[in-house]
Amino acid sequence: MKKINRNSLLDQLQSDVREIILQATALKQKDMDILELQPFADKWSVAQVLQHLNFYSSFYIPAIEKKLHLHESVPQTQFTPGWLGNYFTNLMKPAADNRIVKKMKAPQNALPSAQPDAGKMLEEFLQHQHQLLNLLKIAKSANLGAIRIPTSLSKLIQLKLGDTFRFFIAHEQRHFVQIRNILHAVKQTVKEEEIFA
Repeated sequence: MKKINRNSLLDQLQSDVREIILQATALKQKDMDILELQPFADKWSVAQVLQHLNFYSSFYIPAIEKKLHLHESVPQTQFTPGWLGNYFTNLMKPAADNRIVKKMKAPQNALPSAQPDAGKMLEEFLQHQHQLLNLLKIAKSANLGAIRIPTSLSKLIQLKLGDTFRFFIAHEQRHFVQIRNILHAVKQTVKEEEIFA
């Protein structure tokens, strides 16, 4: 597996999270009712996507925080991704043209409720992102390859800290492509309702 400069990786991940924060903050300008609309009966609303993301943040952020708090590792200049972490990251990451290439079903335990409160979900999400930024800063003093984080799939399946960050942030980027698509679909639906009203 190709080695990555540790500082370059962490800087890029921080930049990715800042971009996600900008996109999430922009959602505050939207009518919360719009964020709670499902474009189609079988498709999630923006609020549901945010609740789904908050589920993963509630799992991974405390897990990373705990391991970073306890770590006695020495940072290395290079980080070598693991094959499983690389696979998960590539599976989640949107294509270069911001398309979701491989569709996936969310696990049963990560499915959102029918009508989550958009305002609450958005505030919770933004809080998680600021925590994540802080953890990425703390990680500069840690060994990204030596620290292992259990996955939400099973405590027996653990990823290197560097891969956990990569996979987790790629998952968020994926869902922000979905959010953009949902808003576009909702806009079309609202326009059609106005035309045929």
